[in-house]
Amino acid sequence: MAADPREHRWRLVLGPDAQQSLDVALPAQAQRLDGALDALYGTERRGNLARSSPAVARWLGDIRACFPRSAVQVLQRDAVDRLDLARLLLEPELLETVQPDVHLVATLLSLKAALPARARDAARRLVAQLVAEFEARLAAPSRRAIRGALSRGARTTRPRAREIDWDRTVRANLRHYQPTLGTVVPERLVGHARRRPGLRDVVLCVDQSGSMAPSVIYASLFASVLASIPALKTRLAVFDTAVADLSTGLDDPVGLLFGAQLGGGTDIDQALAWCQQVITRPPRTHLILVSDLFEGGDRRGLLQRAASLVRSGVQLICLLALDDEGTPAFDAETASHLAALGVPTFGCTPDAFPELMAAALNGRDVAAWAASRGLHGVRPAG
Repeated sequence: MAADPREHRWRLVLGPDAQQSLDVALPAQAQRLDGALDALYGTERRGNLARSSPAVARWLGDIRACFPRSAVQVLQRDAVDRLDLARLLLEPELLETVQPDVHLVATLLSLKAALPARARDAARRLVAQLVAEFEARLAAPSRRAIRGALSRGARTTRPRAREIDWDRTVRANLRHYQPTLGTVVPERLVGHARRRPGLRDVVLCVDQSGSMAPSVIYASLFASVLASIPALKTRLAVFDTAVADLSTGLDDPVGLLFGAQLGGGTDIDQALAWCQQVITRPPRTHLILVSDLFEGGDRRGLLQRAASLVRSGVQLICLLALDDEGTPAFDAETASHLAALGVPTFGCTPDAFPELMAAALNGRDVAAWAASRGLHGVRPAG
């Protein structure tokens, strides 16, 4: 009599230690899956794979064959912690076998100073894979949302002849159709005002302390997308206790990621001071601060500088995280003080970021937009 598939699942959940009591014969594929799980989570064998590059390479192949992509990413992440996979990522043979995801690439980038020359090309190929996947998933929706927002923002009801949007004009005036004339007599014209280069300024200021690594990666990739839109002038700065301006590398997202230095302390006040220096058109500037707000510098100065930016007309938005994991631990007191200044403060997923930028560029209430998306913001202090 064939074993019940439910017994197979229970045997896999409980591990090899349960084999004697359950007496379940696993099929070949399930045995392979069981071995991959036991190598990572089994108490007696935990960590043994760290001593053998070929064994780890085989294990990486097994998990790709046995699990869906989302589970592979979780297993790889656990392997970094449990099997010392981070050390083995320095070897090009292993870099060729891992499946790229944001967390694994963040680990790799934190090790880049230790990468031997023979592993650098493999590391760049891995990062390039992640960039390509990001482009396929999020770049096109971002461009569509932002260009649409800019078009709506540039719409005018007093267009010149060459600026008339005839499709929208006809739609807006259908109630004025004249049957005797067989045509629509427009009561108002709809068109687009002439756009100027650098119509809006966007500054992404990103905390690159260790806890923010996935946010740095996503923010850098989004900055590259924003920089490809002519109607935006985009700048990217990453900071720890110093500020690095990465704006000149926005046309090369792979090189951009290798330019970030993940880890280190946090001086948000100094980072906002840098932003104040580079902002030349406050009322037309959107400043996105990505940070968990654990300030290692002058917190009072940080709040005063944020207030000064808001008073000048800058639209300041604070994202406590820009990743798929939700909002991590953050400094709730600083966050609530920023919210009291009128700064929308919340965590944001990468999928929601294009719509966030569209809402900001359209002049919508970003805090209300975030609440409507279930991205619950921080309440003001007091």
